[in-house]
Amino acid sequence: MPKRTSSVVGRSFGDGVRDAIQSTGMTQRRIAELLDWEEAKVSDLVRGKGGATEVEVATLLGLCRTEAGEIRRLLTLFRETREKGFLQFNDEDGVPNQLRTLIAQEQLATKVFVWAMNLVPGLLQIPQYSFEVVQAVPTITSEQVGEIVAAREARRSVFHRSREFTFYVHEQALRLQVGSAALMIAQLEDLLRMIVRPYISVRVVPLSIGVHAGLAGSFTKLGFEKFEPVVFVETHNLNLFLEDKGSIAAYDEVLKALDAQALDEEQSKELITSLLK
Repeated sequence: MPKRTSSVVGRSFGDGVRDAIQSTGMTQRRIAELLDWEEAKVSDLVRGKGGATEVEVATLLGLCRTEAGEIRRLLTLFRETREKGFLQFNDEDGVPNQLRTLIAQEQLATKVFVWAMNLVPGLLQIPQYSFEVVQAVPTITSEQVGEIVAAREARRSVFHRSREFTFYVHEQALRLQVGSAALMIAQLEDLLRMIVRPYISVRVVPLSIGVHAGLAGSFTKLGFEKFEPVVFVETHNLNLFLEDKGSIAAYDEVLKALDAQALDEEQSKELITSLLK
């Protein structure tokens, strides 16, 4: 298989191969020697760039004594690496594996743009707020709620001055009652503390403008230093990562329009503060 640029599904596949190799205690160089490969070939696989056939991938995973279920998962990902985009159905048990790919891509991103139409953005949710949101989903059982909330909370580790975050949030998302009045106050107060950080910008799209550019729904755009940008869209039972140029251009237009429609940072801060009174 020819080498190619890295994609979301390719990077997810590469992460799995890296884990398989690390589980053996051997280096990539030693694995390459045992397979009679160039070390660069193993490196390309780990980086999600292909460069091997499906039979060769299966041989590598067999050498690593990877469990059968994980081999099936990785080979499925490998077959999808030629596609531009990644449609990922949630696991049947609904546990945080459904967030694993998003978290991994957020950690690689240098610029994060979020449009949140109905709720405070996931990255900015405090655990209690997230708990109320998760338990309201009818397909999630009470046993799964705690684990999913913990996985969502772990996403907040992505905040660092080396990255830039821009959140466009509709005013209705800030006004929607989630849990008690005390919880809403705690969430809004935390939001005000977060936007003090110079690398975090929150822009509110006010109710007063009526219809707006983001009516199609919430999404996240991730920009990378070494990879092509990605747009992430989430529904009840699947996650969609869009990478084709046409989709990226369309979502860029939405972000451009939201930027024009949203209040500036100071006005947004004043609106959030007013909701606490």
